[in-house]
Amino acid sequence: MDKTILGLILNILQIIFAVLLVAAILLQARGSGLGAVFGGEGNIFRTKRGLDKILFYATIVISILFFGSVLVRILI
Repeated sequence: MDKTILGLILNILQIIFAVLLVAAILLQARGSGLGAVFGGEGNIFRTKRGLDKILFYATIVISILFFGSVLVRILI
């Protein structure tokens, strides 16, 4: 594969991962759960369950993929 094509693919992947990462971070309301994003009250601290837990782990995976693509792009 040509370096320019690989570089273009990595640039597109970085943009996609960056948008997904920003969206995942913004959906996580600090200490209040996903319900607070849509107007619910969440003043009680509790463990992550359901969609909050999935969103938390998805944020970690997306950030690892983003930084991995950045490192590959730097090395090319």
